[in-house]
Amino acid sequence: MTKRAWWLVALNLLVPGSAQVLAGNRRAGRFALGATLVLWAIVAVGVVLWFVNRGAVLWVLTHSITLWVVVAGLVFYALLWLFTTFDTLRLVRLVKVTPSARGFVAGLSLVALVVTSGGAAFAAANAVSAIGVLDQVFSGGEIADPVEGRYNIMLLGGDAGPDRMGMRPDSISVVSIDAETGEAVIFGIPRNLEQVPFVEESPLYGPFPDGYDCGDDCLVSYLYTYGQEHPELYPDAEAQGSQPGIEATRDAVEAVLGLTVQYYVLIDMQGFANLIDALGGIEMTVPEPVLYGANNYDDGTPAPPAGTLPAGTYVMTGEQALWYARSRYGTNDYVRMERQREVQEAILRQFEPGNIVLKFQGVAAAGSQVVSTDIPQGMLGHFVELGAKTRELPVEKLNLVPPEFDGVDPDYAYIHERVDELTAVGEGDG
Repeated sequence: MTKRAWWLVALNLLVPGSAQVLAGNRRAGRFALGATLVLWAIVAVGVVLWFVNRGAVLWVLTHSITLWVVVAGLVFYALLWLFTTFDTLRLVRLVKVTPSARGFVAGLSLVALVVTSGGAAFAAANAVSAIGVLDQVFSGGEIADPVEGRYNIMLLGGDAGPDRMGMRPDSISVVSIDAETGEAVIFGIPRNLEQVPFVEESPLYGPFPDGYDCGDDCLVSYLYTYGQEHPELYPDAEAQGSQPGIEATRDAVEAVLGLTVQYYVLIDMQGFANLIDALGGIEMTVPEPVLYGANNYDDGTPAPPAGTLPAGTYVMTGEQALWYARSRYGTNDYVRMERQREVQEAILRQFEPGNIVLKFQGVAAAGSQVVSTDIPQGMLGHFVELGAKTRELPVEKLNLVPPEFDGVDPDYAYIHERVDELTAVGEGDG
């Protein structure tokens, strides 16, 4: 009976349903065994497709409708394997097993329960979390084709601090990705760039035909607020998954770089610390101590730093990373821009499959709170596949900062020339 117990429990762990076929209700066993073999076949097909047609697998995993089907299937298997495990334990008849082996047999049954039913339940919970993110974040926008062989995505880091009137982007970047190779270039636009032009199709071109020039209040980072205060300029923005302020910024960014921007991603800088904490922190190398805090008190007098991030390589918490990315204490916006790029790259490095699977629900919850975009679900699979190629290639960077670029009186013809050099399909260093 002890040998029989070991065989039944092991078979249930390896092939759920087989124990019932051998020693229990054969009808129920054949059903459970058949269902298990069907799942194995589906997994085998999925593995083959991953190597042959990865886009098809990603399409399934990035659409909420298909994910609900996956959730239903996982719940079914979780309940099925829960039944087979407890029924196997009944068939074992622990009272007839050698006393010294009873605990081990019961322990193996518990392992079987965790691996089979528990694994399916865990996967179902993660799938439900993924559906929540997909429906909340990737619900608007339309599928767009590459322009001149590239996808251009505007990244905005929104800073809606308590001392500010509304939100304005403190970080403005455009990631330009070759639609075939995944080669990428990141263009950093300073928040204090002046005299920014607009594309002729923009509703802002009429009031500002010579560029956004009205003194100190006409920096590129203020366009978000301007757009939000004049929603009549972009009446269809919200219906398309965007906002008037984002569209105003997009029109300027397109004219600054000479690129067509298909999509945007807005990250709430106040909340992205939660995302970093959900990932377990990010590993950063700080070359020299970074002071943080407000440069001045409310009355304008100089203020001492609130703290210091030490030099060295260590894992930053979300709060530390936020200070590292935002602080310009004793320095300027251009230095801060470079630190923001470092944090962005560190976050991308943390998005390893194993790390995401183990912490998926926390990452999903944080991501849905801090990210908004007009990238539709229909483009996610393609972008994930393209992103895998990008990770294998060096990324070019061009920040529009002094001394090469003048932020007060920019030479936009020269900027376009430099952008063209880095985005010519097939000619980039990547």
